[in-house]
Amino acid sequence: MKISASLLNADFTALGELVRGLEKAGADMLHIDVMDGNFVPNISIGFPVIQSLKAFTALPLDVHLMVDRPHRYIERFIEAGADTLGFHYEAGSDSGRVIRRIKELGAKPSITVCPSTPVHVLYDHLEAVSQVLIMTVQPGYGGQDFMLPMLGKVEKLRMERERRGLDFEIQVDGGIDSETALPAKRAGADILVVGSALIGAEDMSAAIKALRT
Repeated sequence: MKISASLLNADFTALGELVRGLEKAGADMLHIDVMDGNFVPNISIGFPVIQSLKAFTALPLDVHLMVDRPHRYIERFIEAGADTLGFHYEAGSDSGRVIRRIKELGAKPSITVCPSTPVHVLYDHLEAVSQVLIMTVQPGYGGQDFMLPMLGKVEKLRMERERRGLDFEIQVDGGIDSETALPAKRAGADILVVGSALIGAEDMSAAIKALRT
């Protein structure tokens, strides 16, 4: 089980200290939410922060675009340092073209669906992506409650992956803590995106161990 540490609710006056702590605690990657104020109402990190993080840490950068027409930004985010670049199926770009372009530029493509979107819309893309991200909260803000019914999507994805012999990873994002991690793993999640429950923990190493078990 991999842990992707979300920086959405981080204290940006102490971001470097937090990242060093996450490295020591055993986080597998950093999850960076990019919001444009249009696709979701919030606005967050852009290119300069990602560039700085890439120069600062060896942890892979798992960049999640919550933006309209994400095809406009593929090149710049990969140039900035995204190792995995995710986008929303609902965001108004041709998903197949976006996936192909991400791969052409050397990053791993990830595709995301919001809670209201059925997972079967992604089935045509499963052979081409490295990850599928299932939102278990409404996108845009951290600290929300976990939406348990979304695990049905995770189960369907896992079964479709097994049926077709594919190897993409299933990522779950939203409301993950020590209580919700276990049902997410049982449903088929390979990567847990964890924000508040990790960066707000007194002992991040212990928190990660609890999430993995």
